[in-house]
Amino acid sequence: MAEAQNLPVGSTTAGSVAVAAESTVATRMSAPPSFDVADFPVPHGREEEWRFTPLERLRGLHDGTATVTGTGVKVDIQAPEGVTVETVGRDDARLGRAGAPVDRVAAQAYTAFERASVVTVPKETVLTEPIRIAVHGEGGTAYGHQVIELGAFAEAVVVIDHTGDAVLAANVEYVLGDGAKLTVVSVQDWDDKAVHVGQHNTLIGRDASFKSVVVTFGGDLVRLHPRVAYAGPGGEAELFGLYFTDRGQHQEHRLLVDHNVPHCKSNVVYKGALQGDAAHAVWIGDVLIEARAEGTDTYEMNRNLVLTDGARVDSVPNLEIETGEIVGAGHASATGRFDDEQLFYLMARGIPELEARRLVVRGFFAELVQQIGVPDIEERLLAKIEQELEASVA
Repeated sequence: MAEAQNLPVGSTTAGSVAVAAESTVATRMSAPPSFDVADFPVPHGREEEWRFTPLERLRGLHDGTATVTGTGVKVDIQAPEGVTVETVGRDDARLGRAGAPVDRVAAQAYTAFERASVVTVPKETVLTEPIRIAVHGEGGTAYGHQVIELGAFAEAVVVIDHTGDAVLAANVEYVLGDGAKLTVVSVQDWDDKAVHVGQHNTLIGRDASFKSVVVTFGGDLVRLHPRVAYAGPGGEAELFGLYFTDRGQHQEHRLLVDHNVPHCKSNVVYKGALQGDAAHAVWIGDVLIEARAEGTDTYEMNRNLVLTDGARVDSVPNLEIETGEIVGAGHASATGRFDDEQLFYLMARGIPELEARRLVVRGFFAELVQQIGVPDIEERLLAKIEQELEASVA
């Protein structure tokens, strides 16, 4: 089944939705969630959640001055037989269940879209081919909303591929039924001038498993906010991320895992490489273990490899624990320069410098690329890494 739709869209009236109470938590790192733009003041850059973001490069998404222009983005969905793909209005009851917006841009995106894509995998359906969602920017400014829902004990892989040029603010929801297994690969391979701000809300059912692989290469500014909450005990979440930040780019990933029910697990691993003057990567990792979440097992890690002078990384892991009855909790963050000793070791054995750099960076990212599990995407990303490295020495 395939579906294509063009967004720009631009309504200003929010529809009523039912929201899971478990997914509306606010931590010290975020404002109280709300679907109403008026509940979020216009940011000025001094706020904790905005202090790393160059607001002037958001093209008005943060202050209400951005208006829908141009042809927006084209969304094309290719799904295996048995999967339902729908375009729905903003009054559809399935929208908003995974969580509410936690910043002004996400709230603006929610109040501005007119049509949403809803992809449903029926219960006990096990897909052997991935669902592919192509989001292609065709210029201008757009707002979007997507929902991917798996019924109980269903299994699926979803690839969301962002390309082209656009100014896009969008919310994506993942809703997993009990015992379901979902892997999502979100690729941000935008053109150089694109701006993409997105909030990804995930609600994980009892004994369900969610794996996310976020890959960010392109765009002038990309700011993503993945959030995870649990609807029942036994849920597991793995959040992996890979980003390659080039000259002048701003790439920001802000995560929250809310352990709000007992006996759930989470594991977060994000890695980034940076090169070029004014390349700026930001990683914020929040994990909240609520008082009722006994038996939680969680860990988060961020690693950054700085390849050239002039690049900057801000890495901030945060862990809030409200109960001592847990299996384990920890976090780690490290940023370092390219290891000249490794490079010398390889070159001393006859390997040219460019090839040696490729080997080191490939090794750095290898464990995350292997998590994708979609061969054509893995090959494309490895080729993209090599292309970035070649550009740095050109």
